[in-house]
Amino acid sequence: MTPRNTFIASLVGTAMVALCWFTPVLVIVLSALSLAAGVVYLNFGLLPLLAISIALTAIK
Repeated sequence: MTPRNTFIASLVGTAMVALCWFTPVLVIVLSALSLAAGVVYLNFGLLPLLAISIALTAIK
């Protein structure tokens, strides 16, 4: 891998880890603010990201 590809891969990995950490915190905060109905919409963004990351893993 070139240094540029390694850098991009590390950025994507960091974003995925941050997202995995942030999602439970977001659910707790939204529930505490009585906005738990918005939690349902997290799946519209997170499930496609999961599918993309699995596809990228399978390709490599």
